[in-house]
Amino acid sequence: MRIVFFVVVLLFLALLGYVGIAGYFLAHTTAGLLKTGPISALLATAEPPTDPLALGYRGDPLQALSLPYQAVSIETQLGPAEAWLVPAAGTEKGRAIYVHGIAGAREDGYRHLSILHEAGWSVLLVSYRNDPSAPPSPEGRYAFGLLEWPDLEAAVAYMAPSDTGPGVLVVAESMGGAVLGQFLMQSPLAQRISAVALDSPAISFRAVVGHLAEQSGRPLYGPMARTAELLLPWLTGLPLERAEVAEVFQSFPGPLFIAHGAADRIVPAAPSQALAEGRTGVTVTHWTKADHLGSYAEDPGAYRTAFTAFLDALAR
Repeated sequence: MRIVFFVVVLLFLALLGYVGIAGYFLAHTTAGLLKTGPISALLATAEPPTDPLALGYRGDPLQALSLPYQAVSIETQLGPAEAWLVPAAGTEKGRAIYVHGIAGAREDGYRHLSILHEAGWSVLLVSYRNDPSAPPSPEGRYAFGLLEWPDLEAAVAYMAPSDTGPGVLVVAESMGGAVLGQFLMQSPLAQRISAVALDSPAISFRAVVGHLAEQSGRPLYGPMARTAELLLPWLTGLPLERAEVAEVFQSFPGPLFIAHGAADRIVPAAPSQALAEGRTGVTVTHWTKADHLGSYAEDPGAYRTAFTAFLDALAR
């Protein structure tokens, strides 16, 4: 019996050691992804596409879509951040702000810009801290919205100067969804947002860590992810346990559009689906089989139809 007992204890300790070590390496890898620089450097090595509606395209709205624009300066807490304002053609039917994801760029919003411009909307494509056209953050990290949301607040104040004017539609992709969620939870200007559109939104940091653990193919990925969650605030200095914004979108009173692909290798689709199912307000969904931010590329016609239907609902 003693031998059995010792064997069980040794197996248990080995299991704890495995979970601890695997969790640490997952946390270390995730913390590295949040550092500014590595992802941008990796993206910079790729050949940029020539199609302005493809992710990774670089060039201003006039070069990309032959749309006149103004380069405007948004005054943030850290200093001026450049944004591109593309005015509506003719009578303005609405105003929108586009917020990109981690290590993304304003140009990533051209897919939505092309649809919004056709529908008569003015669009502000923003940059925020740690973008090349915005101030760097002292932390040198992406913070999953915890630090970035005041930069969005400054953009909202620019597009909606008062509480009595028309509200703004915010289009947010990937970590941009986390930025928007923190803004809606914390900003006194949150009521100036009248509608929200999300694509592959990172609305739960916990779910992203769990998804990365599962994608690793290692056994016991659940305990491994939980260990990483506990270590990440210590490794990054960020209260990442607060990076959970699904509830604020679920209770958002205005119309909401959400697109997500089932094959997303970075941000799991399950939280998006749960968000849509839990809402009582107007919700337009577009579920695909695509990878991260790939729903438009999978079927541009279907995406444009779904998003246009959402805009039509706003007009009504």
